Amino acid sequence: MARIPAAQRRNDFIHAAVEVIAAHGIDGATTRKIAEQANANLAMLHYCYDSKEALFSDVFAYAATTYSDVIRKSDAHSTLAETAREILRGVMQYYVDSPSFAAASFELISWARRQHEDRGIAVFDEAVASVRRALTDASASNPVQPETIDEIAYVIGTLSDGFGVNWLTYGDRAAAEAQIDVTTTVFDTWLATRLAPLPAAS
Repeated sequence: MARIPAAQRRNDFIHAAVEVIAAHGIDGATTRKIAEQANANLAMLHYCYDSKEALFSDVFAYAATTYSDVIRKSDAHSTLAETAREILRGVMQYYVDSPSFAAASFELISWARRQHEDRGIAVFDEAVASVRRALTDASASNPVQPETIDEIAYVIGTLSDGFGVNWLTYGDRAAAEAQIDVTTTVFDTWLATRLAPLPAAS
């Protein structure tokens, strides 16, 4: 049997940790369960990671990178409104397609805020920063105030995460797909109002 490189094993353990955290929470995510999920023995996990903290550090990095990738792939490279809309839709759709990632991310951020405040904030900050970058690039031909970009990024995060909690609570994919459309429509209405030019002074 071919030997699996340590880098691949670490990747396997990261993905296994996401699944175990989603199913059992942080407290239930033992190294033994993670090794079993990865179809590896415990000794191999401890060879790749000298502690669960070290493994979780890579899981945090994976979560931050995944959010950035989803946002980048959802970027319409079009108008500000279209880019914002597609980022919101893209994040919501990723939550539906990857419920384990959604559940593990929410669990990790909550746990990290209790245990390691800066790390919990860092994952969220990186996702918001990725949204801001995409929105700023999309508004280059018709610039808006930085405060407007911040507001749009905030609303995208609030709507997508609220949607994610609802999806994880009920697990009804058909309803979630319909709710993506409802949430996007609400966002479109708010955004059109937010970006509407101010009336000329009389």
